[in-house]
Amino acid sequence: MVEVLVHFVAPALVGVLIGIASGLLGIGGGTVMVPIFRLAFGMSATMSTATSLFAIIPTSISGAISHVKGKTCIPALGIAAGLGGACLSPVGVWLAQLSPDWLVMLAAALIIGYSAINMFKKAFKLRPAGQPAEGADAAASPSTQSSGAPEGSRTEVRVASATARISGTGETLADSSATSDSSSATPSLTSLGEPAVSAPTADDSSLSRKQLLQGAAIGLVAGLASGYVGVGGGFIMVPLMLSIIGIPMRKASGTSLIAVMILAIPGVIEQGIIRNINYLAGIAIVIGTIPGAVIGARLVTKVPERTLRLLFGCFLIVAAVMLVLNEVGIFG
Repeated sequence: MVEVLVHFVAPALVGVLIGIASGLLGIGGGTVMVPIFRLAFGMSATMSTATSLFAIIPTSISGAISHVKGKTCIPALGIAAGLGGACLSPVGVWLAQLSPDWLVMLAAALIIGYSAINMFKKAFKLRPAGQPAEGADAAASPSTQSSGAPEGSRTEVRVASATARISGTGETLADSSATSDSSSATPSLTSLGEPAVSAPTADDSSLSRKQLLQGAAIGLVAGLASGYVGVGGGFIMVPLMLSIIGIPMRKASGTSLIAVMILAIPGVIEQGIIRNINYLAGIAIVIGTIPGAVIGARLVTKVPERTLRLLFGCFLIVAAVMLVLNEVGIFG
C-alpha cells in the first residue's frame, strides 16, 4: 500500500500541482519535475531527467494541438526547430550519461534559476492587483484637475472626456483596419508609443528558407539542453524565435511546443533503451497534469498573475538551491 502511494498516487498529486501552475502561468513542467523527481522521490540524476523528458512529450502534444486549432502557432517553423532539436537531443542524453550526477544537476539548477529570474522579471512588469493603470489620473482634463469645480462636475467632465477618447479610438481603429492591407510594410506604433516589431508575416505562409534554417539552428541548441537536463527547451526557443526570426509573441509559445514534442522523442527513445525512465511515475505525472491544467485555466481570472509568478519564481529558486545543496552532500 505504501509503495503504491509513493510510486503512483504521490506523482499524480504532484502532476495536478504542475498542471495548475501550467494552466495559470503557461510554463513547461520540466523545471518543476526534475527537482521533484530528484529530491522528493530520490531518483538518480539520469532517471530524474529521463522521466521528466518522457512526461514532457504528451503534455507538449496536448498543448500543441490546442495551439494548432487556435491558429496561435507556426507549424512549419515548429517542425523545423523540432527536427533540428531531434538531431542533438540524443547527444544531450549521451553527454548526460558521461557526466557525473552533480554536473547534470548543476546544469539543471542553472536552467531552473534562469527560468526563475525570467519569472520575476515578468512579475515585476505587471501591476499589483487593484493598482490603477499608469497615467490613468493624468487622462482626465488638466483644467478639470486644477479647477475648484465640485466633484460631480469633475466626474461629468471625466466621463465626457473618456467618451470622446473611446470614440476617437474607434475611429482610429477603423481607419487602421481600412488601410492595413496597403500599409503592412509600414512600421506601426504600439499602445506605448514604441515601434512595433515587424513580424515576417502574419499568416506565416511565406517564411523564407533562411528563417526556417534559423529555426532549425535554434532547435539544435534546445535539443542539446533538453536531452542533457530533461527540460523541453522552450525557455531557449521562445526568446530566440522572437529576437532572431521576429515572430509575434502570441505565436512563439505554440510554435515552441510543436518543436518540443518532436525534439524530445529521440532522447526519450534513447533513455528508454538504456532503461533510465520511471514509466509509472511519468505516466502518473501526466495523468495528474490533465485535470490540473483544467483547474489552472479556470483560476486564471480569479488569481492575480503577478502574485503567482512571484510565488512560483521563489519556488524555482528554492528548488535550484536545494538541487545544488543535495549534490554537495548537505542533505546526506
